[in-house]
Amino acid sequence: MPELPDLQVFSHNLTKLFKGKKLEKIEIKVAQKLNVPEKQVQDALEGSKLDKVVRVGKELQFEFDNNHVLATHLMLHGQLQQFDKTNSHRFTIVEMLFEGDKGLALTDFQKAATPTLDPEKLDTPDALDFDEKYLEDKLSKTKTPVKTVLMDQKVLRGIGNAYADEILYDAKLSPFSASNKIPSAKVKQLAKSIKKVLEDAEKQILKHTPDIISGEFRDFMQVHQPRKKQTPAGETIHQKPVSSRKTYYTAEQELFS
Repeated sequence: MPELPDLQVFSHNLTKLFKGKKLEKIEIKVAQKLNVPEKQVQDALEGSKLDKVVRVGKELQFEFDNNHVLATHLMLHGQLQQFDKTNSHRFTIVEMLFEGDKGLALTDFQKAATPTLDPEKLDTPDALDFDEKYLEDKLSKTKTPVKTVLMDQKVLRGIGNAYADEILYDAKLSPFSASNKIPSAKVKQLAKSIKKVLEDAEKQILKHTPDIISGEFRDFMQVHQPRKKQTPAGETIHQKPVSSRKTYYTAEQELFS
């Protein structure tokens, strides 16, 4: 599943590809999760120009010059695919044709990827834009394992399974730590690691796959490496579930319980 750094890169590249182009036609091929009738989407978006694509939490939001927004959540297997004139991609959820016969399809063989017209704006802070005191307050109110809290989109938007592991490894904090037992100094380090890991990952993705608009590039990851037994520093990688999610960690990460 693409996570925050992947989506950051996708948003930049999609903006470069389609910024300023008029949306000639949009079709919703799978409307079961759409929040409004397809015609309402067509009436709102067709004929308008794309201003930019931004990442909001785990969504990509297509912002148009008439103030309407189409949000897309890729879920586990969603893909964004370019096409010229005619879309031949299988498992299409949404198909957008822009002027110049340049198109973009959102596909998902599981039919789980979700389009939303004009999504509700949420107050939950983004993982790249939060206050350290906010994080300490949220952690102090629950004994839930810290990894589970990091992945809770009602606490911070944007962090998924793989990057939660990377963040906790960078902070040298065990994913099994009870959130309300983590001392202030460690929470401060965790807050720094969240931003550091996510920002560094975006740079790595841009360096190695600069034009990517779908998929994942994770060769640079330190601990969330299912095929490796050791970190680059030589630490043994262990794997154990946290709230049913596969979790990769090392014995050197400090446990607070």
